[in-house]
Amino acid sequence: HVDSGKSTTTGHLIYQCGGIDKRTIEKFEKEAAELGKGSFKYAWVLDKLKAERERGITIDIALWKFETPRY
Repeated sequence: HVDSGKSTTTGHLIYQCGGIDKRTIEKFEKEAAELGKGSFKYAWVLDKLKAERERGITIDIALWKFETPRY
């Protein structure tokens, strides 16, 4: 299931739910474009390591606390 978009989908969900602001996503988009990986902006919400960003793969796990009004 490599390259199926797990990090990208999760990062986009975090952004859509307000877990990260638009300015940060715009920063990731600019940095990703500079590396020729413009579509990776949402994956970078979770992929923090330099090697992850350069290679376009997730190496280390990432945890993000996610709460809803009910749970």
